[in-house]
Amino acid sequence: MTIKFVIILFILLAQGARSDLLDYGADDEDPNDTSVTQMLAPRSYQEDATRILNNLLKEYDKTLRPDIGVKPTVVDVGIYVNSIGPVSSIDMEYQIDIIFAQTWVDTRLRFNSSNSRRLTLNSNMVGLIWLPDTIFRNSKNADAHWITTPNQLLRIWNNGKVLYTLRMTINAECQLQLHNFPMDEHSCPLVFSSYGYPRDEIVYKWSRTSVETSDQKYWRLYQFDFMGLRNTTDVLTTTAGEYVVLSVYFDLSRRMGYFTIQTYIPCILTVVLSWVSFWIKSDATPARTALGITTVLTMTTLSTVARNSLPRVSYVTAMDLFVTVCFLFVFAAMIEYAMLNYYSYSIRRPPAKMQRMAYSSFNMGHAPHSMMPVGNSLFWQDYDDNCLYECLDGKDCKSFFCCYEECKEGGWRKGRIHVNICELDAYSRVFFPTSFLLFNIVYWVSYLYL
Repeated sequence: MTIKFVIILFILLAQGARSDLLDYGADDEDPNDTSVTQMLAPRSYQEDATRILNNLLKEYDKTLRPDIGVKPTVVDVGIYVNSIGPVSSIDMEYQIDIIFAQTWVDTRLRFNSSNSRRLTLNSNMVGLIWLPDTIFRNSKNADAHWITTPNQLLRIWNNGKVLYTLRMTINAECQLQLHNFPMDEHSCPLVFSSYGYPRDEIVYKWSRTSVETSDQKYWRLYQFDFMGLRNTTDVLTTTAGEYVVLSVYFDLSRRMGYFTIQTYIPCILTVVLSWVSFWIKSDATPARTALGITTVLTMTTLSTVARNSLPRVSYVTAMDLFVTVCFLFVFAAMIEYAMLNYYSYSIRRPPAKMQRMAYSSFNMGHAPHSMMPVGNSLFWQDYDDNCLYECLDGKDCKSFFCCYEECKEGGWRKGRIHVNICELDAYSRVFFPTSFLLFNIVYWVSYLYL
């Protein structure tokens, strides 16, 4: 009886534990889980794939190219552009992120299988077969992507066709011609070929979809607009042989917004500011001198800042021309006041021959007048009469600037242009804005439309 009771108790405990295990498994199931349950490949498929790979690599020599000694290996190339940029004008290089795809036929990798016509393999298989020794001729440095695993793809078809893709980021050279900077356009190339195999051993060809691009909103062309691309095929002749070289050119056009705000507008405003001195009285020397020096120093600073975004090229760029002309306008405005001040002082200064008793035929017997101090200047009474003889005689009026209206009638004025020094500011108010406007019209039309 006791043995029978023990047996029944043991059976009840075992059933209770089993129900607890079933309830635990049911609680772990997520009713909202919509993930697809992946099924393992049949054992026969795995064995078939393993057998195929073992047979392919059994006597495979990865150091020899396909069809060696028979015919050249044809490599079809395709590029998918993930992004372009940034472009560095100082270093004359650009960065590009691409997926580089190469396709060729290796008859040694043919296989027969009833389960699959294609094998998709990971990067571990890449180092076991022959690969083209492709190099990028204008690259400064290149990095392959390894996160989270090496970004490489290898596919082998049963007819021996091989597809190998690799994602990489390349810093490539782009020789920028900056004569029209910042209104310049460039074609930045990406050039690649075989490193060691000449044309009679490897021939590169563009695939049907040779170059494709991603959405441009993810590109980092901050100062450029992408205008398009084109690809070419050339033959490079060297001492080692003739090599097939493939190139893809990315056409870029620079945006002017940054340079308009940072350079062009400040330069124009500085030039206009220098014209304010033409409306300030000529005797306000401190005001006009301070304004002239300030505008000249401002243009010097703007010229230095504009050059910081450029390499040290020996030729003149469009921005250099504009900044230089603006600097000349500002400097000329300051020189204009220097001339005005100098000649105005020369007019007021008494001649050295005023001490003569008989000065001229116009005032013979007329004694010189006394000198009167006015502030820091010395003026002579009746100076107009005393200067008249020297002016008409042509001794003091040898330049284009005349101090008296009577000089217009002198014979020495024939063939010369009369300029009234007192009206120099009035002339400058018209000449400087007009000439600067004409310069801007010629400048912008020449660089934007010609």
